[in-house]
Amino acid sequence: MVSPTQGSAQLAVQPRLLVPRLALMMFVQFFIWGSWSVTLGLVMTQHNMSLLIGDAFSAGPVASILSPFVLGMLVDRFFPSQKVMAVMNLAGAVILWFVPQALASENGALLIALLFGYTLCFMPTLALSNNIAFHSLVSSDKSFPVVRVFGTIGWIAAGIFIGVTGISASASVFMVAAACSVLLALYSLTLPHTPAPAKGMPFRPRDLFCADAFALLKIRHFFIFSLCAMLISIPLGTYYAYTASWLADAGVENVSTVMSFGQMSEIFFMLVIPLLFRRLGVKYMLLAGMCAWFLRYVFFALGMGDESRTLIYMGILLHGICYDFFFVVGFIYTDRIAGEKVKGQAQSMIVMFTYGIGMLLGSQISGALYNLLVAGQATAQNWAIFWWIPAVAAAAIAILFLFSFRYRD
Repeated sequence: MVSPTQGSAQLAVQPRLLVPRLALMMFVQFFIWGSWSVTLGLVMTQHNMSLLIGDAFSAGPVASILSPFVLGMLVDRFFPSQKVMAVMNLAGAVILWFVPQALASENGALLIALLFGYTLCFMPTLALSNNIAFHSLVSSDKSFPVVRVFGTIGWIAAGIFIGVTGISASASVFMVAAACSVLLALYSLTLPHTPAPAKGMPFRPRDLFCADAFALLKIRHFFIFSLCAMLISIPLGTYYAYTASWLADAGVENVSTVMSFGQMSEIFFMLVIPLLFRRLGVKYMLLAGMCAWFLRYVFFALGMGDESRTLIYMGILLHGICYDFFFVVGFIYTDRIAGEKVKGQAQSMIVMFTYGIGMLLGSQISGALYNLLVAGQATAQNWAIFWWIPAVAAAAIAILFLFSFRYRD
């Protein structure tokens, strides 16, 4: 939490165009991610790699487990966040350039290795961009959702762009992502200076293992949040990995554009977060997001038939509540709990629990379920069974959170 004294100091030097500058950072970052990840399953299917979709979507989670803590320690103690972000995006661009060659040769092992290398560079930038924004903004509760909504707009723009240009199922999506990564690397060097808060302090072995961030788990409500964030990310991994393939089997045309409707709903719900924060508080906003996960998968399970196609769109439109009310509110809550000196590590820890462990389990479990239930027999009934499993899981996690999370705003 930013102290009144610190907030006043920031206000005195805060540039007039700070919010637009941070918003552009979020826009390009999520444009990059959305340009290739939404239809990765379709691209792999076009190159005879459908059985490896679960493994491909596991690359990012594994990278999220391995890299963010080291990066969190670096930005907390040694290097400014904006410079680290520039280096990571430039390295990622180089790796992305070789992905189309792996697809063309139908080399699954090389493809997954490249995706792992790229996500090792990209996933830490999710925490880095949060760190830059929270450090620069005076009132993060009010301003961060406004900045973060432009990430959603960037994701939407990416989906529409690859849909309109007809490259949704093409390896060209990786060339687009590589070019944008170079642009973001250059732009990162112009972002507000975000120094390492603990720079100059004696280095201790515990810093390498981010013990200060793990120490936050001694706080009961933060432990419950971290646990539920990890668990709810298991169904999230299912959504990212297989929604595109499911929509294609359901006869939906222009899959990337349809999926962007979920991000469009994010814009609305992102902007209402500051209005609801005081009325609902952290607990009930997080709970609403988790309940929305349950509803969306129920709609998916019931929406395969032509007569219930509306349920598909309702499930996709729920993405705004699913993501914003849990993940965006969760990042704000983490910023409150962490304190100034371990913000980078704490944000990285949440990325590790959610995009790392949670989505790794989600990708692997959903991959096994897909291969067992759907591959080779993509019937409406099999897809329904596939979606009922994460629906039940989300409901169980929401109930656990309701009765165990106690936190006063």
